[in-house]
Amino acid sequence: MISGDVQVGADSEMLQRLVIFGGAGDLTRRYLLPALSRLQAAGRLPSGFEIVAADRDDIATNAYREAAAGWLAQHAPTVASTARHDLARMLVYRQADALDPGSVHETLQPDLGPTAVYLALPPSVFGPAIAALTSAGLPSGSRLGIEKPFGTSLAHARELNRLVRRCLPEDAVFRIDHFLGMQMVQNLVGLRFANRVLEPVWNCHHVDAVEIVWDETLTLEGRGYYDAVGALRDMVQNHLLQLLALVGMEPPARLDARGLRDRKTDLLRAVRRFSPEEVDRHTVRARYTAGSVRGRQVPAYLDEEGVDRDRDTETFVQVTLRVDNWRWAGVPFVLRTGKALATDRREITIRFRPVPLPALAGAAPPNLLRIPLDPESLSLDLNLNAAGERFGFERVSLAQPMAPPRLPAYGWVLLALLGGDPMLSIRADEAEESWAIIEPILDAWAAGVAPLSSYAAGSHGPGQP
Repeated sequence: MISGDVQVGADSEMLQRLVIFGGAGDLTRRYLLPALSRLQAAGRLPSGFEIVAADRDDIATNAYREAAAGWLAQHAPTVASTARHDLARMLVYRQADALDPGSVHETLQPDLGPTAVYLALPPSVFGPAIAALTSAGLPSGSRLGIEKPFGTSLAHARELNRLVRRCLPEDAVFRIDHFLGMQMVQNLVGLRFANRVLEPVWNCHHVDAVEIVWDETLTLEGRGYYDAVGALRDMVQNHLLQLLALVGMEPPARLDARGLRDRKTDLLRAVRRFSPEEVDRHTVRARYTAGSVRGRQVPAYLDEEGVDRDRDTETFVQVTLRVDNWRWAGVPFVLRTGKALATDRREITIRFRPVPLPALAGAAPPNLLRIPLDPESLSLDLNLNAAGERFGFERVSLAQPMAPPRLPAYGWVLLALLGGDPMLSIRADEAEESWAIIEPILDAWAAGVAPLSSYAAGSHGPGQP
């Protein structure tokens, strides 16, 4: 995790075959195939590797390969054309229904040996798809990758975990969160625990607040699934709580998958579950109206294609959480995300408490440690005497851009799936604890608490220009 690489366990083997259910979908086109082409270019895929793309459409393999070549040219243009060509030739297309055991069995071809199966499907069909896999029978040594969000509620996540346990052992199940494959997210462990200068001040005595932000200029962009999910489920439960866990967790006893996931789960258990009154005070939800984003006119969310106008789907959410443990008592953790905003801002900010010197009260702004996630860099804001002023201060920023990642985020999580390293996946109890944090908020919203507000596309959010 510190090095940003994936270490395959001594008892694991790199699987030779990957089956993607949802092989003609947006996730496969935009992310999975481009990431696989990067793995091929880096020499990380084994010789004779086969990728089976399975979906309901009736497509010949040659036609699918031609389509895939176009997707790769669009979404992986910097990958060498030879690697893209080689990747396309690894592809085999199968028309299949992921919810039908017979169709799944025919697609898996269990006699070919252990297989990595990736469910690039909507969360609403994970249950029937896992049940179909169980009935079809996965070869011994196979692994299962399940795209997050893992379920649609706490009850659904528990049911999925029950179904998964019937299909495969936990160490063969990979609940995929590509945020964990981002270089700067992996570097959080090294930043926190390999620097003695930081760990002593990483607590409520020195930290005033933590802000985790994923603001996007991106609008709905044809992603119809989003309307049934919303920002709280899609981003906060799905991704930002993982960032919260890495920022706030205690030092692991060992830097391995179990040690890391044990400490993340402990942190999630310590996050306060809100009462309806706390939901009203500590959450904001909103939806964008028509406006202009970077000079482009954007229709209101309700006028976007595929949107159900009767749903109260939020495209912006801000939640201020509390972690009820010794290290973080009283420190607010602000998690914020939104679509169609004025700027792309994707960063973690640690705001330190002001210096306890009355003579400097109000004169020296707080130190800030900024951890931008995209693009990946690191900066520390410090105070120095202003030039020519004996008692004035000016802010200086010590900034360090990160080297370009060797692989995209999906490249790392796919490599972990194929190689059997669970470090970059979510354990069953982690998934349930995340939902346990979010569910009281969803229930309160459904009861009318914290009414849905609005903000103009291209603004900085509700109540801001």
